[in-house]
Amino acid sequence: MSSAPDATSTAGVIREAIDPRRFAWSRPLVQAYTHDFPSVARWFAGNPQDPAAWNRVIRQVQQARRDPALTCRTISRQLDRRGAPAPAREAAAALAHPATVAIVTGQQAGAFGGPLYTLLKAVTTIQLARRLSADHHVTVVPIFWVDGEDHDWDEVCVARLLDRDLSPVELSLSASGSPDGPVAGRVLDDGIAATLEQLAAILPPTEFTTEVIDRLRRHYRSGAGVATAFAGWMDDLLGGAGLVVFEAADADAKPAVAPIFEQELHAPSASRLARQAADALRQSGHAPQVEPAEDAVALFYLDERGRMPIRRQAGDGAYQVGDRTRSAAELAAEARSHPERFSPNVLLRPLVQDRLFPTIGYVAGPAELAYQAQLGAVYQAFGVDPPILYPRVSATLLDSAAARFLERYHLPIEELQGQDDAALNRLLEAQLPAPIEHALAAAEAYLAGQASEIKPAVAAIDPTLTGAVDTTIERVRETFAHLRNKVVQASKRRDQTLRRQFERTRALAFPNGEPQERVLNVAFFVNRYGPALGERLIDVLPLETDKHYLLTL
Repeated sequence: MSSAPDATSTAGVIREAIDPRRFAWSRPLVQAYTHDFPSVARWFAGNPQDPAAWNRVIRQVQQARRDPALTCRTISRQLDRRGAPAPAREAAAALAHPATVAIVTGQQAGAFGGPLYTLLKAVTTIQLARRLSADHHVTVVPIFWVDGEDHDWDEVCVARLLDRDLSPVELSLSASGSPDGPVAGRVLDDGIAATLEQLAAILPPTEFTTEVIDRLRRHYRSGAGVATAFAGWMDDLLGGAGLVVFEAADADAKPAVAPIFEQELHAPSASRLARQAADALRQSGHAPQVEPAEDAVALFYLDERGRMPIRRQAGDGAYQVGDRTRSAAELAAEARSHPERFSPNVLLRPLVQDRLFPTIGYVAGPAELAYQAQLGAVYQAFGVDPPILYPRVSATLLDSAAARFLERYHLPIEELQGQDDAALNRLLEAQLPAPIEHALAAAEAYLAGQASEIKPAVAAIDPTLTGAVDTTIERVRETFAHLRNKVVQASKRRDQTLRRQFERTRALAFPNGEPQERVLNVAFFVNRYGPALGERLIDVLPLETDKHYLLTL
């Protein structure tokens, strides 16, 4: 398969390539990264648009010390256990070769695949791995890191969809396990069967619905781990394209990164260095993503009680772990002998990932890119080569009816984000018949002209009446505006079709006023477009990610 979409595959699919700076949620740091890299170059490992930067990072990573055999054995066992497709297993086997490098992305184990951006991150990772493999004549493996040690269950367990009427609906997974423990320790209970029945009833019926539910049942079943179910679903969607899905909570992988845990416990530095970077970012006009506390250690401790933060006590250098006090030497020794009892926080997770894998690039969402801007000195302190960051593709998937609606009325998609009727009213006003619009405009102009003539004439007779003139004119204007609004409301009633088209398109593009890719579940889109959706997106989406793409499939 080619490393980039061709003109035939994208014809009629990409309806518009939008500058992300048009959107209210656009982050200045991310836009500087994609449109003005030199202005933020000091915070990052290299410009993703510079082939020389990729050459340099490839050489560095190939020469770095790591244990590829351990990593390969661990991930191969996972893929075998889950029954992953052959292309994924072949890609994982290539990791055993010291010259192999990787493009990595990752996400929490969200219910049924999480929001659409999860799939978009994986697609970008595969595309980038293929392009770099062709351009630099090196084996590049795409890897998806399942963050099973996250403990935000309330976020992970919810799937957000649109029902048959395109109304927002939420479904939640139920699972056993410690409420304070990592997601990887959660096990789906018997309620998953009923949840999947609810999902089947909610999804708008398509030719793919039965197959999609059957595939989900193979992974989301009673007794299955939540992180493993997510990983299996990702295998199903993109394993055939060579995506290697890695469950990061696997204890077998921890010995390879035990030195990172031990170093952080001997002399905690990740949080201090990230705070210093936060100050420097702020001075440069960019808001830092994270500001760790003074006593923070970039690790959690895992035991039967759950996932507990480790805090450094003032003065004696000891650590507070839950309700216990531990010496630095004791805890560091435990990290060396039992690394499976430790988990990195957001500051160390990238380093753990990049020590474990030969990572030359990471496909990042906006928040991740902002985190990484604070980690340059952390990477250096731990002797890990930082990867080049590549922003994930951003897209909105609309059906042809919704896309035609936007094109017919020349309506910018960002106008749909508001949940009031302001954009709809403007659109309806633009549809008023020309004679009515001309008459209303002429009347407004006449009022403005009369105001300038009446006031001086009245003031010549009695200056105290000028205020009454102003009040009268304002009342006339208000009356006129009221009339205009009545005409608009009458137009609304007359043109219910336009209203329905507007509301339907808004529901698809901005459910509850939020960008589609951040809200609607992967399963919703796979039900619409079929289980081959991921591979189709690989074929049609451009890899140039400085745009937001409006697609119809």
